[in-house]
Amino acid sequence: MIFKELRYRDLIAAAVLVAGFASCDDSLEAGMPNAEVTVNVALPEGIEAEELTEARYTFKNISNGQTKEFGDGETMNMLPGLYDISYEAKHKLENGLEATLRAVKTSVTLTEGENRVTLEPFQTLSSDDFVISEIFFTGTLQSSGNPYNGDDYIRIYNNTDHIIYADGLTFFESKFLTTQKFDFTPDIMSEAMTVDALYTIPGNGTEHPVQPGEYVLLADTGIDHRTINPNSFDLSGADWEWYDISTKPSSMDIDSPTVPNLDKWYCYTLSFFILHNRGFKAYGLARIPIDKETYLKDYLYTYDYTMVLEAGTFPMTQTAYRLPNEWIVDVVNCSVESNWVWNVCDPSLDMGWTYCGKIDKDKTRFGKAVIRKEAGKAADGRVILQDTNNSSEDFIPEARPSLMSSE
Repeated sequence: MIFKELRYRDLIAAAVLVAGFASCDDSLEAGMPNAEVTVNVALPEGIEAEELTEARYTFKNISNGQTKEFGDGETMNMLPGLYDISYEAKHKLENGLEATLRAVKTSVTLTEGENRVTLEPFQTLSSDDFVISEIFFTGTLQSSGNPYNGDDYIRIYNNTDHIIYADGLTFFESKFLTTQKFDFTPDIMSEAMTVDALYTIPGNGTEHPVQPGEYVLLADTGIDHRTINPNSFDLSGADWEWYDISTKPSSMDIDSPTVPNLDKWYCYTLSFFILHNRGFKAYGLARIPIDKETYLKDYLYTYDYTMVLEAGTFPMTQTAYRLPNEWIVDVVNCSVESNWVWNVCDPSLDMGWTYCGKIDKDKTRFGKAVIRKEAGKAADGRVILQDTNNSSEDFIPEARPSLMSSE
């Protein structure tokens, strides 16, 4: 590791709430407590500090949500408090491509006096595969005001300048919730994600070409839901649906006659799978380089944790499947502001999270989606979607679903 030391001065003062009024002040006042911060950035082996450009450091005060950015070489002091600290810099590779170094450390307590923080950045390249362009997980409302299920969907997008084959692409859901954190042991997050649902696009490798700038639609139930709920969508033209053969006669899935089924590798439920309609999970895409039988045999993950309740302390043991980080193409963490605790993947996969609804069970969330932002257009007019591996920056929260009629 190569260590690079920076000191910070004049970050931000916290917003002070007095008698219901908020007062914002970005400077430290004389006599106020002062936290002096030294940040060590441990660069990956083979990367020199002189090779980096556009380095920036972002501090977010967790108590009041205020953030401020600082460039390389600045010295800062700040008010003591609880902060999320992130780092980003550009790195030019020998082949001419540009990579990004990123690091993040959450819930860092800065106390009065000197503080030292070490960040360990990871390097990411621009994706050369599909990205998730939209997730509709909230469901719609019927005219009666009751929730309607079965019309959730995922749109994925060829964000490259060449054909990509969808064959073998796996859509997955995280096992862990972004709103509930335990000390899971063994901790494998730096190596793999823990997942509880995997559905794969079938094909021999070259059956399903997708042109640059084209979308693929994965649906829960590939029917015209408007015949049941006029506030919903027509998903009868989806490219694939996830279908489950339920073992519960009272909870049977619908197999669309017009939409082919994804190949179900695994799902935790004994009935049928739907996306978490409050968005407390992470969703992603992966390329699994081994066959289904081998994966299910060799990648089971058994973990322990302790659940602390009013009734007592209970040691727990559970199983799920682990998905190595190097197989993962894209991840989007979802949550709500009032309940978010952590991201359920390594920050090299996603540094942020997006949402529909500000609080748990937010009644305004129905009929809204999270949609990836446009970064610009290529010379041929093709839309390029933003992909910085930070869902807080890359996605528009609480957006109008792209499949919803404009009428």
